[in-house]
Amino acid sequence: MGSKAVLWTGIGLCAAGAVGLVVGGLLDVDAADPWASVAGGAAALIGLALTLYVLVTQSSAPTAAAASVTASGERSVAAGGNIGSVATGDGSTATAPPAPTTPAPPPPPGGTVTASGDRSIAAGGDIGNASTGDS
Repeated sequence: MGSKAVLWTGIGLCAAGAVGLVVGGLLDVDAADPWASVAGGAAALIGLALTLYVLVTQSSAPTAAAASVTASGERSVAAGGNIGSVATGDGSTATAPPAPTTPAPPPPPGGTVTASGDRSIAAGGDIGNASTGDS
């Protein structure tokens, strides 16, 4: 049972209970009192059961693996996220990248980022400015 189904089940039970109590209160107040007690107890037990179900199913769900980030070449750079500015060459400098117009979405978890050649650059997100040559 999905979390939306659990949510709608809870909402449906609350609505049915409220309608039942209003109808019972309008027809016979003395008869509504014991029904309210039974309905309250049943709602509490069902709510507890639904809460425990959601907690158990969420805790047993597999979690995403962390990203694998590797830089193995001479002067190589690897980052699991965005790289603003990087320079790997002799005497080269990295200038500030232009400001992004919209934020970049985060890289998906569990991805692999590898920079394996000399002066290679790899990123799990955006690279703003990179310089790999000598100046």
